[in-house]
Amino acid sequence: MSRKNFGAKPYCYPQPVLIIAAYGDNDVPSAMNAAWGGISDYKEITMDLSKGHKTVKDLRKRGAFTVSMGTAPQLVACDYVGVVSGNKEPDKVAKAGWHVEKSAFVDAPIIAELPLALECKLISYDEESGILKGEIVNVSADESILDADGNVDVKKLQPITFDPFNNKYIALGETVGDAFKAGLALK
Repeated sequence: MSRKNFGAKPYCYPQPVLIIAAYGDNDVPSAMNAAWGGISDYKEITMDLSKGHKTVKDLRKRGAFTVSMGTAPQLVACDYVGVVSGNKEPDKVAKAGWHVEKSAFVDAPIIAELPLALECKLISYDEESGILKGEIVNVSADESILDADGNVDVKKLQPITFDPFNNKYIALGETVGDAFKAGLALK
């Protein structure tokens, strides 16, 4: 077997497309796209976010933010909030064509067009490393992505991931096995 070495790089699959949103001055929502993040404890999310982002400044002021999953139907808008700086475009959420409602659990906006959101309180932010930790206070899902049992249907959600090797977005959705069950065949 032959392997190619890429060196020390942030290459891992899957990398989620996370859309972080917060309220800024005058309750104007800000949003950004981030791939470096994930669940780090039962009620905790950790992300690597540069302190220069407007959304990071806003969530630090308010102590709250939401994290929505990027979706295939919203791919263009999700990419837009990643390539345009909120420091230069004061209302990029509106330019993305998104509408927001205030979370009932934290002082942060929920993006209506992104049907799955983690509603979070800021635990900590390290300016030097950019490591942000948030407490997940609630997870909300639009009823349009629920199955008959009231659970999120990944095929209805249509989440996307970031492919760092090729700078592409990849849609998720195919079930290939049952978690905590498939491996029992080797017992």
